[in-house]
Amino acid sequence: MQRVLDFFAQMAEFLGNHYLLALAFLVVMTLLVITEGRKGGKTVSTQQATALINRENAVVVDVRSKKDYAAGHIVDSLNIPSDALTKRMSELDRHKDKALLLVCANGQHSGPCAKLLKAAGYNNVNRLSGGIAGWRADSLPLVK
Repeated sequence: MQRVLDFFAQMAEFLGNHYLLALAFLVVMTLLVITEGRKGGKTVSTQQATALINRENAVVVDVRSKKDYAAGHIVDSLNIPSDALTKRMSELDRHKDKALLLVCANGQHSGPCAKLLKAAGYNNVNRLSGGIAGWRADSLPLVK
């Protein structure tokens, strides 16, 4: 317990002595998070996702493994596992002008896939916040 208290005392002393350095670090980290978040496409809730699917005929791309996809997926979704996306990206060429909705297990692995698609010229790339776990939590339908 004493070590923890000593650590916080040293941290407070450091921040007091180097407040400009600490402030600059926080600003840089905030800007980095914002910039990286924008590169990965827009994150949408399950409600926004259903609106995209129903109103804009968004193409749902499930980037989970075949095994996870087989256990339950969104109706009419395409399964292109994230590790095969670069090889199979041509399958999405006919959907380049449509909205794409990327789905992963819990919303964390779709970001790099979205970056890859945006770099390849897909402009309307969206990521499902919470992934399939969020979809299930909202009691939305899955098919097997």
